[in-house]
Amino acid sequence: MELDIGTITHGIGIMTSNERIARILVKLDHVEPAIWRRVEVPITTSLKGLHDVIQSVMLFEDYHLFEFNAGGKRYAVPDPEWDMGRETYAARNVRIGTLVDRGISTFDYTYDFGDDWRHSITVEAVTDADPAIEYPRFVDGERRAPPEDVGGLPGFEDFLIAMAKPRHAQHREVVDWYGGRFEPKDIGIDAINERLIKLARRRTLGKAAFAKSQNKRH
Repeated sequence: MELDIGTITHGIGIMTSNERIARILVKLDHVEPAIWRRVEVPITTSLKGLHDVIQSVMLFEDYHLFEFNAGGKRYAVPDPEWDMGRETYAARNVRIGTLVDRGISTFDYTYDFGDDWRHSITVEAVTDADPAIEYPRFVDGERRAPPEDVGGLPGFEDFLIAMAKPRHAQHREVVDWYGGRFEPKDIGIDAINERLIKLARRRTLGKAAFAKSQNKRH
């Protein structure tokens, strides 16, 4: 989807921090049928905050390292062992709105360098927030994301085949390993919303604490 950066960035600099939200499409690469999520987050959200949102909507468990690649720069939690001489910027120090201001509306996100789950991220629009809604917010999506440590794309494919066929030699093994049935079409909406509610409330408490500290100064 093409994004008119000139349109969405107009006025960002003069809006207050909680009045603008970004609608973001997260799509897992190289998987068919497509696994994707659409979310709305404040443009003040850092890339580390976006990582937390992606973990929530994909129902990952945040066991592994991650990185974003945006505008030719790598953003992660700096770690000399994994950076291997690559220049790495702290993901918590760059905001989505800053990327949009730079004209960056598409970028990449990788989670778990072993399983190598690569995602395409698209900022579809920036709009006014609804004051009645707590953000981040899940909008829509399709298909359940892979379980942790399934073995990357080849392992996930084998997992789905074995899970779908009760007479498969490894069916019982994968059911036991996963802890139950895996339903590819069930994205786990209740679990997603529960996780996002926690993120939204944490953000609300943080804003309230910041406002209180500012009031004490006056």
